[in-house]
This record gives sequence, C-alpha cells and structure tokens, in this order.
Amino acid sequence: MSATEPSHQPDASSDDNDSGMAAKNPAKRRRALLIVASVFVLAAAGWFLLWLLVLSKREKTDDAYVGGNQVAISAQVPGTVVAIMADDTQRVKAGQVLVKLDSTDAEVRLQQARSALAQAVRGVRQQTESASGAQAQVQARRLELDKLQADLRRRLPLVAAHAESPEIIQHLRDGIAQARAALDAAKAQASAANAAVEGTDVAKNPAVMQARANFRAAWVATQRNAIYAPVSGFVAQRSVQLGNSVQPGQQLMTVVPLHDLWVDANFKESQLQHIRLGQPAKVEADIYGGDAEYHGKVVGIGAGTGSVFSLLPAQNATGNWIKVVQRVPVRIALEDAELDKHPLRVGLSTTVTVDISNDSGTVLPQAPASQPVASTDVYDQMAARADAEADRVIEANLPTAP
Repeated sequence: MSATEPSHQPDASSDDNDSGMAAKNPAKRRRALLIVASVFVLAAAGWFLLWLLVLSKREKTDDAYVGGNQVAISAQVPGTVVAIMADDTQRVKAGQVLVKLDSTDAEVRLQQARSALAQAVRGVRQQTESASGAQAQVQARRLELDKLQADLRRRLPLVAAHAESPEIIQHLRDGIAQARAALDAAKAQASAANAAVEGTDVAKNPAVMQARANFRAAWVATQRNAIYAPVSGFVAQRSVQLGNSVQPGQQLMTVVPLHDLWVDANFKESQLQHIRLGQPAKVEADIYGGDAEYHGKVVGIGAGTGSVFSLLPAQNATGNWIKVVQRVPVRIALEDAELDKHPLRVGLSTTVTVDISNDSGTVLPQAPASQPVASTDVYDQMAARADAEADRVIEANLPTAP
C-alpha cells in the first residue's frame, strides 16, 4: 500500500451514537402510545359518565312545535255585514263584539214576539177572570136550587092537608129539575174555564210560556246579529268584508288565545320507552334562541303515530317496503307566567328535553277528564238577559196593585 492511498478505518463514535438513538426511540414511542391510550381512555370514561349522568336521564327532540286553540268565529244567523269591529293581530276580550249584521228584520220579529207575549199575558188574565165568573155562576145556580128545594119542603105538608094544589107542587118539582140542570151546566162551564188557568199563575201558564219562548228566541236572534268573541285572544285569518251576506256556520275570522298554549313534541318511537305522564320538561323556542327557557310537564302521549292520522296514510303491506322510524306526538303543558313573560305563537319551532330519570308514572291517563277542556259563559249571559227582558214584558202586563 502506498503512502498516498487513504486508510478506511471504522468510526467507533458513530456506532455508539446509533445505538443510543435506537435505545431512546422505543422509549419515546411507548410514552407517546401511553399518552394516546390515556387520552382515549379518559375520553371514553368521560363519555360514559356523560351518558350515565346526563344523556341517559333525558330524551330530546327538535321536532316540536307550539300548539294552541284556534277558535273559529262564525255567524249564527243569516244577515248582511254592516260593521267589523276587529282586525288581524288585534287583541279581543271574551264577550267583545267582533262583527255586526243588519238587524232590521230581526227587530221586526222581536216586536211581533213582544206583542204576542203581552197579548198572551192579558189573555190568560181574561181567562182567569172568566173562570172566576163561571165559579160565581155555579154558586148562584146552587142557591137557586136550594131555594126551590126549600119551597117544596114547606109546601108538601100543605098538600096533605088539602091547603095547596098538586099543580103547585108539580111546578116546584119541575123548577127543581131545571135548576139542577142549570147547576150542572154551570159546573161544566166553570170546569172548562178553570182548565185553562188552574194549577199555575199567569207567568207559568202554558200559553204565556209558549209566547215567552217565542219572545226569547226572537230576542236572542236579534242579539246574534252582533257576533261576539267567545274567548279572549288575538284575531287571525279575517276573511269577512263589509256588505258580505253571511250564512250560519260561515267562518268569518279566527281568535287564537295565546295565554293557553302547549307544545307537541314528536319523539321517535325508540325514545318513548321511559317517557311517562307528569315528567318535567324543558322547552327552548327558536324565536328567542337561548334567551328564554320554558318549564312544563308531559300531560299526554298521542294515541297513534303521525303517519296514521295523515291525509294519505302509509301502506306498508307491499313488496317494496322500507322501514321508517315513526314518531308519536307528546304534549307538553307550559306555565302561564312564562308565556306572559315571553309570548309564543302557534306553530313556532321549539326544542324539547324531557327528564326521564323518574319513569314510575303511567303512560296513559287512568281516568277521564272531570273538567271541560275549554268553556265560555258569553252565550249563557245572553240567555240570562233574554230571560230578564221576558220577565219585564210579563210584569208590565200583569194587574197592578190597587
């Protein structure tokens, strides 16, 4: 080997570095794997605790919408619209006039019924007086008969003593027979006269009651030319216009009471396993975002799925069938105080969360409702006023005290 040729000796320091890095890399790798595994384990534990403590205790759906009563306002009698007293979005109170109809014909019929009632009262009074007169005639015929019978008893001994002629006795007997017949006729007339008035006073007489019923119907028909709001709420869907000729049952507008609303939450059938009546619920409306939260409770679960009550129910008994998860409406009652603070509208979208931690309740109501779902006394007040007006007409035609 020449002196100019380079020597190729192995580098001992390089071999030492490679062996050190090889020893460190597995330790780093194990540490990294341990960290990653710990993260996954913690995440799984956190998810399990979240499910165990939170998610398993509730059922949530955003397929939920605000529901409420939509009271259709319709005419009860035919007529022509002459005034509209409320419009869309306006607030109305129960008993407030919403629409007025032309009442000319109804007023004429009311006056006729008023006159007929007054005439019926006076006619019954006349019948009562006639019955009294017929009774007086009975008394007079009875006195006449008693007088003739007394005369006959006085004269019979005179006939035996030949102090009285037999012809006089015969005339007395004929007179007694005629008096008895006249008494029977008077009794029959008195009975006929009393049949129309006995047993009741003037106000309760059948003829007066019939005339009173006709007057009451005419008075109510007159009042129904003013169409009242049966409940308090807000007007929507007004379709009536001035001059329209409306018929009974024709819808003129709608009143929506926004104070009595609920939420229909359409839960999947797989979510209904632990939902029970009376469970508390939390409702968030999209209109307020997260700024408003409503608290309610489950008050009812639908008797069928939404598809069953649709206009065209699904027909699954075919060869081409795909299973679709069904939904059942669950009704959530809301608190009035929260509705007053944050008003809602019918049809708004909401998100409902039901607390199912206590599922010991019932799924179906155990007893029928004991109170009416909705009621109004507007028409009862109208009937009471009709009775009061009829009483005034009757009182005005009764005899006055001397």
